[in-house]
Amino acid sequence: MAGSIVGATSGRKVGWTVANLLVIVYALFPVLWIISLSFKTTATVGDGSLIPKAFTFDNYSGIFTGSAFVRPLINSIGIALISTAIAVLIGTFAAYAVARLDFPGKKVFIGSALLIAMFPQVSLITPLFNIERALHLFNTWPGLILPYITFALPLTVYTLSAFFREIPWELEKAAKMDGATPAQAFRLVVAPLAAPGVVTAAILVFIFAWNDLLFALSLTSTNASITAPVAIANFTGSSQFEEPTGSIAAAAVIVTIPIIVFVLIFQRRIVAGLTSGAVKG
Repeated sequence: MAGSIVGATSGRKVGWTVANLLVIVYALFPVLWIISLSFKTTATVGDGSLIPKAFTFDNYSGIFTGSAFVRPLINSIGIALISTAIAVLIGTFAAYAVARLDFPGKKVFIGSALLIAMFPQVSLITPLFNIERALHLFNTWPGLILPYITFALPLTVYTLSAFFREIPWELEKAAKMDGATPAQAFRLVVAPLAAPGVVTAAILVFIFAWNDLLFALSLTSTNASITAPVAIANFTGSSQFEEPTGSIAAAAVIVTIPIIVFVLIFQRRIVAGLTSGAVKG
């Protein structure tokens, strides 16, 4: 009997291991394929082989020659970081108010945030385009930062409010009883405990702003403010008959690196933030 139980347990573990490996391979294969394409020459880019027959760095050197990709990459970094910082700062205070305070219009605020998060972005492109042209925000950094903040705030508020609700209220009360002001209690007690949730929200907002193509393609037009995804979409080959597959693959690898680095550095805090509120203690 015991042997059969052990055998069933071992078989279940093997099954889950195989299933996990299949999921990992399924998820990583497109990434490996893009990396492979980025190192292939123009003549071998369509050979269908995962391992390049001849490695070349021409695709990487080509995209960094001139400002066709360098300037949009700088724009992406600046716009994404500024949008993330502002959205997380405002969202932190809003989420704290939602989680801790009872104020008039709280349900309306939550409902409005949910409505914004669910609203189809494509339906707002034409009004946003007209508004930004009238306010001279078209083709500027603020013209992208403002929409990013608007759509990122609901995500930030929901992520952080769930985390704030898990922080014991007694800790903040104890800090106030020891003489701390509300601001000091929030800064010295609540904020450090909410760090995993803040990091999670920041990563999610950064990914949203970093990967966006819809707003960036519609609200920008020149290298002054176009982002990396738009620059990749505008890549052209050396002639009208040549597809810039290698250059696109190399640029895709470059824009993927920051996301991978952030996730690897903050993976523990991300997991803690995402699982917050999943189990009531």
